[in-house]
Amino acid sequence: MFCRNTAAAALAVAFAASAPAWAAEDAELQQIRDEIKALKDAYEARIKALEERLRQSQTTGAPVPQQAETTGATSQQQSEPAASQAAAPAPPAPGYGAATGTQSSANAFNPAISLILSGLYANLSNPGNQITGFHVPPGTAIGPGAGTGLGGVRGFSLTESELGIYANIDPYFYGGFNFAVEPDNSVETEEAFIQTIGLSHGLTVKAGRFFSGIGYLNEQHMHVWDFVDAPLAYQAFLGSQMNDDGVQLRWLAPTETFLEFGAEVGRGRNFPGSDRDKNGVGSSALFAHMGGDVGDSHSWRAGLSLLQTSPQDRQFDDTDLAGVAVRDSFTGTSRLWIADFVWKYAPNGNSYYTNFKLQGEYLRRSENGNVTYDINGASLGPSIAGYSSTQSGWYLQGVYQFMPYWRVGLRTEQLYTGSVDYGVNNAFIARPEFDPRKNSVMVDYSPSEFSRIRLQLAQDKSREEATDNQIFVQYMMSLGAHGAHQF
Repeated sequence: MFCRNTAAAALAVAFAASAPAWAAEDAELQQIRDEIKALKDAYEARIKALEERLRQSQTTGAPVPQQAETTGATSQQQSEPAASQAAAPAPPAPGYGAATGTQSSANAFNPAISLILSGLYANLSNPGNQITGFHVPPGTAIGPGAGTGLGGVRGFSLTESELGIYANIDPYFYGGFNFAVEPDNSVETEEAFIQTIGLSHGLTVKAGRFFSGIGYLNEQHMHVWDFVDAPLAYQAFLGSQMNDDGVQLRWLAPTETFLEFGAEVGRGRNFPGSDRDKNGVGSSALFAHMGGDVGDSHSWRAGLSLLQTSPQDRQFDDTDLAGVAVRDSFTGTSRLWIADFVWKYAPNGNSYYTNFKLQGEYLRRSENGNVTYDINGASLGPSIAGYSSTQSGWYLQGVYQFMPYWRVGLRTEQLYTGSVDYGVNNAFIARPEFDPRKNSVMVDYSPSEFSRIRLQLAQDKSREEATDNQIFVQYMMSLGAHGAHQF
């Protein structure tokens, strides 16, 4: 009996001693349950908010904002091929009315504003602003550093600075403006356009001044190029880059594979055209792009474009067979075909640590019409004769990010003078049998998506019997928000 009483007493004491511990554990478990419930409620609230934003976006047709990208430091993190248009800011907040012109708060209309600052140091052994066998109008951007606002300038220079303002106007239109300040203090409106965002069936219309959608590199701003200057083929056939005043129509097909078609009509004011000051269309373009993904690590895009212009009295400087500097002019039709291809690799789709991009384009131009030799009478006086030519060129480049922030790239390029016939003016105008070429290597460091520093070495043989060994040091910095560029 004593043993049983003792055991019972011991159990009672043990139970009494452990009761507070059990109570504490129950309180801790309840606290954990409360925290989990709070997290669940917050998560469900966020899901509902995102669903509401998506519903509003589908109702208004406004594009979903993307992360800002400026200097191209995270080029593989840009939009996939199917997202061919640059991202636009969110639509104006409720309360901003175009009809009333009122604003409910100071931040109701908040466009994306960016400023690109860039500079260049150029060490050139034998600079020049010509490409043997290829004629461009005076003042066209060719030569070392072409596309930056410089051409053959040695030493330290401020290169082109860009001020961009982009925003949704209303649920139906998006607007963009890009203003360039050149190193010589001149200014230029590179882009000023409106673009629809409310059309259905994959259609988009753009009107104003904009970079043409032909090729791959042409539509990109200079600060996202992988090398300092434009390829020789772009310099010879497009004056480094073509923009025009006109209208563009794009159609994005509702297919799993990215498939896009586009057409443009414009004034044709820039090379390879000329400003004819006439009613109607001065230039037209057609382009088609397709692309997609191969597994988780690879993506690609290919395209074919045609640009047609009808220049009138498009002038160019030359040295005739007698060694006299003359100015000639061309009137006729110009057709340019461009085939482009881009392949990108990022392990498992993660481009942060390492990635690779292979990019190339082939350009082929045919021109027919008349050339007027020596329009100023510096040698033998004006002489008009028939003219026809077929010329081509290409470039191929690869850029490899071997560790975060650091990239190295190699580009090789060549032009072919092809067949050129000046008619009876063959007796005066030189027809060199020389194919210009150039090789470049670069390494750049991008500590963030807003800054980049680049070193580029190049051997330029674009002029007959003249080799220019080039060293470039470039910086590009971005202030403010800038939408992501296309694939």
